Amino acid sequence: MLRIYQRLWQVNWAEQWQYRANLLMYLLYWLVSPVVYLAVWTTIASNQGSVGGLTANDFVTYYMTLLIVDQLTSEIAIHIFATKIQDGTLSGELIRPIHPILTNALVYNLAFKVLTFMALIPVWAVLWMLFQPNFASVTWSGVLLAIPAVLLGFATGFLLSAALTCIAFWTTRVWALHEFYEALVVLFSGQFVPLQLMPAFIQNMARFLPFQLYKYFPIQIILGHLSFVEIMQGYLSGVIWLIVALLVFRLVWRRGVKQFSAVGA
Repeated sequence: MLRIYQRLWQVNWAEQWQYRANLLMYLLYWLVSPVVYLAVWTTIASNQGSVGGLTANDFVTYYMTLLIVDQLTSEIAIHIFATKIQDGTLSGELIRPIHPILTNALVYNLAFKVLTFMALIPVWAVLWMLFQPNFASVTWSGVLLAIPAVLLGFATGFLLSAALTCIAFWTTRVWALHEFYEALVVLFSGQFVPLQLMPAFIQNMARFLPFQLYKYFPIQIILGHLSFVEIMQGYLSGVIWLIVALLVFRLVWRRGVKQFSAVGA
């Protein structure tokens, strides 16, 4: 199995380099919102002294950390797989002795992620020079503690998105459903604004949803804003959601494949 993943990595890595314009467009898509939020909230905090107890530096460190965490936990399952279901090209992958999503689509995600992260580094360096953030609260122990959280966030997000993508077996409206899902992610993951600034009912809902695992939870660990007990509670919640995501994905996948019919079949 490791040799299969190695070969898929070589193929997908080479493929990524063939679509450099596509890479730049996706990178710009991911960068625009956080950079705009960074500029807006930093300006407001600088003028008012603080916003909800957060200073300008707090916003800078938060959104600059968000840029990294978002890149590491984001996924593009629907962009890889939905079209294959709709145009019937999935048929060729179903006859292979590997899972189309948990192998090829997963490795494609990882290859794309590595390449976009390489392109993110110089952009992040420019932002560092412009905003001069103070990351005094960040420690190596916090960074190391956040690594499993990032992996947990990516795995959970990938499986839930893949499960939602499999709705394409039944309807062509899967893109609209995924856009709604992405709106929920922006609202409850801390991407739009740190969750502590959201209304109390949003914060309470976020505690029981998986979305904060994608961004807010790893960011807070890195910035040293969580106690050890809070980190362990977050990890417990993450493991539970990972199991739920896996079960949901397996259920939707199995039922979808049973009724799949390629065009012309």
